[in-house]
Amino acid sequence: MSPPVAPPGWSRWLVPPAALSVHLSIGQAYAWSVFKPPLESALDLSGTQSALPFQLAIVMLGLSAAFGGTLVERNGPRWAMTVALVCFSTGFLVSALGAATEQYWLIVFGYGFIGGIGLGIGYISPVSTLIKWFPDRPGMATGIAIMGFGGGALIASPWSARMLESFGSDSEGIALAFLVHGLSYAVFMTLGVLLVRVPRPAEAVAAADAPSVVTGPQVSANSAVRTPQFWCLWVVLCMNVTAGIGILEKAAPMITDFFANTSQTVSATAAAGFVALLSAANMAGRIGWSSASDLIGRKNIYRVYLGAGTLMYALIASFGDSSKPLFVVCALVLLSFYGGGFATIPAYLKDLFGTYQVGAIHGRLLTAWSTAGVLGPLIVNWIADRQEEAGKSGASLYTVSLFIMIGLLAVGFVANELVRPVHPRHHVPATPKETADAGVQQPESA
Repeated sequence: MSPPVAPPGWSRWLVPPAALSVHLSIGQAYAWSVFKPPLESALDLSGTQSALPFQLAIVMLGLSAAFGGTLVERNGPRWAMTVALVCFSTGFLVSALGAATEQYWLIVFGYGFIGGIGLGIGYISPVSTLIKWFPDRPGMATGIAIMGFGGGALIASPWSARMLESFGSDSEGIALAFLVHGLSYAVFMTLGVLLVRVPRPAEAVAAADAPSVVTGPQVSANSAVRTPQFWCLWVVLCMNVTAGIGILEKAAPMITDFFANTSQTVSATAAAGFVALLSAANMAGRIGWSSASDLIGRKNIYRVYLGAGTLMYALIASFGDSSKPLFVVCALVLLSFYGGGFATIPAYLKDLFGTYQVGAIHGRLLTAWSTAGVLGPLIVNWIADRQEEAGKSGASLYTVSLFIMIGLLAVGFVANELVRPVHPRHHVPATPKETADAGVQQPESA
């Protein structure tokens, strides 16, 4: 499938909605915690076990993005969005079969493995294209699209909760909810497949209203992974994601547990609403903070994410169970940083490595997300399970986990401080075709 090239006069502002249709769909992953309590009850699972589909999905997201990044660059966004549609929807259908037959391994395989491939390919599908269409505002452009991934749970969380109320929270009800998800997302993602376009080579930077031509170093994906800058950003992303994803994956049961021993108990419906609020903060942070990075710089914005994030976790760990508003506000700020970190990283990569193979570089960097997808839920769920076995309850189930997250954010802060410009020896000599395709003006001396 060849990339569809935009005709003359095509507006670049039609590309973000195409990306959003995919990202809003695959962003359902952040609403997984709504399914955790029903699955644990219906299939007699522990909190650690019920996290397996989500963990595997995030692992496969990173791996498929890393191995498929070059294919996405070569075949274009329409091919990538089609692959994402097929895998993500099929994952739900296989999961529905697993729930109906009470074969939990099918849910893990369907949602985690097959659906996770759809997550990875779908996540990176528009990034390179958006940066080429918006060379003047890369942070804003990727933020618009990637905010959809953060905002997907804003739709999926209450929608899933309502379906489980209507269909029932037993295995048959869960199966039917999975089935509806799979079919609905297939239809919605098709809109993005049909709408997306790549810029014509001559338009890559001379887009309809792009004000200037971008120049700068260009680094191939193979060279990028051999630079210290790549691995510093890998650590930054991994630490930021680990610190956020463990809590996000367990958001609904966590807020319920946190106030279980107080007069401020939280119902299942309110917990689902909390997940939706976190999704809104995640989404807002992706567009808000990434746009701010265009003004104050990528390193500075990550100083905010990682530095202020440690303060938010310290407040929750110390005072969270005494004030529900404090807990909610701190969690919302943290999730805005979490989302902002995802949306800003493609622009950070573009600043350091150029636009030449930024999609493939981004795909390789997302292996940090795979690692975090295992570490975050494992830390939070495993420690909570052990604390519960020790007879503890309420907020004390999570205190140790929260202080671990503070340490991880501190490590990420140091890694961000170590980022420096890429040494010229890693730059590739640009050819006219490569620079046109990458959206970079050919230097006179090249």
